[in-house]
Amino acid sequence: MKLAAILLALIPLAAQAQATLPTSTVYPYDHLTPKKSPNGTESRPVLSGTLLSGEAVGLHESMQPAHAEPVPLHVIQHSEIIMVQEGTLGFEHDGKTEIVTAGGTIYVALGTLHRLKNMGEGPARYFVVQIGGDTKK
Repeated sequence: MKLAAILLALIPLAAQAQATLPTSTVYPYDHLTPKKSPNGTESRPVLSGTLLSGEAVGLHESMQPAHAEPVPLHVIQHSEIIMVQEGTLGFEHDGKTEIVTAGGTIYVALGTLHRLKNMGEGPARYFVVQIGGDTKK
């Protein structure tokens, strides 16, 4: 492994957020610290920064337990790609709700008023890739 990749892996995520993501690396799941919310949801930040091509990008994994109160409808000023790993999500947007199950993908365009809700009886886990706009660098 290159020394730069080793050093990058040791830099706390908050410090990486200000940096360009210059090298390929691995983010082991057991090194991702979960943040817990009062409604029982969890979020694990994976990476945040600027790609060498100039785009701001962020990645986190989220988990909503069954029957958790979803976050309020909100508007984003970046694009999101959401990949569902486990469970069933309701994607509420543009006056409708679309159901997405494990293996499905959601695209949320910049400026979309939306929210996700766990529609199943077990946990819903999904990765969120944020690109451009107000994605934190």
